[in-house]
Amino acid sequence: MSGIVVHLPQGSGGAVDGESGGDAVTLRLGPGEVVRFGRGSSTTPVELRLADEAISRLAGEIRVTDDHWQLTNHSSTQSYLVENPEGAGEYLRVSPRRAGAPIPFEFARVVLPTRRGTTVSFQVYAPDHVYLDPPGTGGSWAGRTVTAYSLDESATYFLVLVALCEPWLRDRSPVAVPTTPQVVERLRGHATGGRLTARAVSSHIDYLADEKLRIGVPAGVSAAPEAAGGAGTGATDRRNGKRDAVVGIALRFGIVREEHLSLLPPRAESGARGR
Repeated sequence: MSGIVVHLPQGSGGAVDGESGGDAVTLRLGPGEVVRFGRGSSTTPVELRLADEAISRLAGEIRVTDDHWQLTNHSSTQSYLVENPEGAGEYLRVSPRRAGAPIPFEFARVVLPTRRGTTVSFQVYAPDHVYLDPPGTGGSWAGRTVTAYSLDESATYFLVLVALCEPWLRDRSPVAVPTTPQVVERLRGHATGGRLTARAVSSHIDYLADEKLRIGVPAGVSAAPEAAGGAGTGATDRRNGKRDAVVGIALRFGIVREEHLSLLPPRAESGARGR
């Protein structure tokens, strides 16, 4: 994979006059492309608008390379944090006026301070981490083979993928792929997955489909959370199609196997659910 996905969740872009600003924004960038973020203005356009008076008009920018991304901090006074939500509290501090800081995390959260006792943040899904053949296979770099589907089994997106595949792995018969709300409910109680919202699960499914498994999904298909009675049949079919395709590849190529079910929290007993 080359390129990154930058995602600003709804309500995470700061607040103006006490009201949360803006809808969710998702940007896809290829190598060499740049996205600017900040408060913006008519003379200082930005692609990712963060609405808080403590944030500079042009707060920083992200530049994509072939195998990672870089963060430039344009602020002269504020440091920014880049957190690894999949790790054990790892983070990087990008100092004021730091240019082109390389970010090693496959999934990162960029956090900017505000004066409201909160922070403003957005997420970056980075280029795939590529792995070589096991040691001892020999041969030159050019002749070596890399992994076709490089997934981190400790990442939250993999946990979401296991939850999607669980009914097939347990029943071994054609069943309906879980909906986004069902995945949220299935992961409830998990140490990290239990905090996921429907929108976060949808983002992970989109990341799996578009970047990790690279499935051929028609333009406009999204794994956005189902709205009760709000989406038409066509929109629902497209969302189901993306989940079906992700599960199909994961099962056919053995990316998710029965032993991965141990990553999920224990299932509630049917009797308990009935009560």
